Amino acid sequence: MLSRIADSMYWMARYLERAGETARLMEINLLYLVEAEEDMTEEDKWRPILQITSSESLYNEQFGDGGISTPRVLQFISAGRTNSSSIRTCLRLFRENARVARDRISKEMWEAVNEIWMRFDERLKGPLTAERAGAMFVELRGQVARFNGLTSSTMMRGEAYAFYQLGGSLERADMTARTLDVKYHVILPELSMVGSALDYYQWTALLKSLSGFEAFRRSYHSGFMPADIAEFVVLNRNFPRSVVFSVGRMGGALHAIGLEQKEATRAAFANLSELVSCTSQEIFDAGLHEYLEQLLEKLTLFHVALAEEFFQ
Repeated sequence: MLSRIADSMYWMARYLERAGETARLMEINLLYLVEAEEDMTEEDKWRPILQITSSESLYNEQFGDGGISTPRVLQFISAGRTNSSSIRTCLRLFRENARVARDRISKEMWEAVNEIWMRFDERLKGPLTAERAGAMFVELRGQVARFNGLTSSTMMRGEAYAFYQLGGSLERADMTARTLDVKYHVILPELSMVGSALDYYQWTALLKSLSGFEAFRRSYHSGFMPADIAEFVVLNRNFPRSVVFSVGRMGGALHAIGLEQKEATRAAFANLSELVSCTSQEIFDAGLHEYLEQLLEKLTLFHVALAEEFFQ
């Protein structure tokens, strides 16, 4: 397969997954603006989203006064043209990569790509109210799920499909790890905040943003214990948004692609697999934040090795 096709399939999946995951985070956050305690500031509610999407520095540059408000964050995360992680930017790059790989995707997929871009490019023009944005996030999540369903049911299995699965799974593992790390290390730096309204708000929002709230409650009956949530989000092999589940899907995609004479990619994935083959006790003994930092680093190293051996 041509390296540019492999690269485009991989990034096509990553950008769509990123757009969908960001929409999910934003939707849940908007809901909790209504439900959260009155003593929570807008900064309490929105800074975690900026941190998870790696947009905080750019936001502070763009808004010199550093003020975090709902209208600003909605516009910046959803439609910011200077924000490389905004939903609009992700959807534009999703379409550009799909165009490059046009002859490898199905007719139904290509039609859906254009429908998604035209629909949301229009929706993202002009100021976004919370009500408008909330409806758009719900719709986008539905469109992402529909597109992935079309991909699963209409695309020929082969290397192109495997690179699509690889990109989407890596992006999901990365977003899940970032979300958990921000929650655990950044949002609650003080022990006194454990059990507070902010604590409950963030743990519930975390699980709902990963579509794991109901599944977690069915699996654990001891309330929102940080150790249980971390174990569920990182190590549960039956939860499709867990890190270990996503890494497993990456392994399946790599098996389909084949790693003969791809020593760097093989070694990087072996290191990643070894890291997620642990127990929750081992994670907490090492420190959850330190573990997640190491996980994010190994995901990045895997991406670098993959790009060097397959895309260049």
